[in-house]
Amino acid sequence: MSSQKGATLYFAIIIMSILLAAVFSISSIVLIQIRAIKGMGDSIVAFYAADTGVETALYDLYNANYINHYGPVSLGSGTYTYEVWVTQPAGGILPGIPIDSPFNCTGKGQYYCIKSIGAYNSVKRAVEADG
Repeated sequence: MSSQKGATLYFAIIIMSILLAAVFSISSIVLIQIRAIKGMGDSIVAFYAADTGVETALYDLYNANYINHYGPVSLGSGTYTYEVWVTQPAGGILPGIPIDSPFNCTGKGQYYCIKSIGAYNSVKRAVEADG
């Protein structure tokens, strides 16, 4: 019986070590998921900032204000920004809007192509529109 005096203490330490490792593993997974969810929220805000840039450019095109570049423009105390480029295809008729594109516009618009990049925190999202 004297050889088993420390067996219970040894068994308790082993069980506690296993439980501690499980808690650390679960907390690590939870923290990674929380960061991913926060990044998704930032992505939505960046998308809406980019959409605001497209809407601004469309408004100006509709009102014959031919501006080919905006930005970066700060929104909401400077935490959200957007930058917009407006181009037109070869043979375009819009004055002041360049033919050469600083980006590859994937649209097939006859008159213009708008690309807007919205940013929030470290997340950037882009929106394209053409017509």
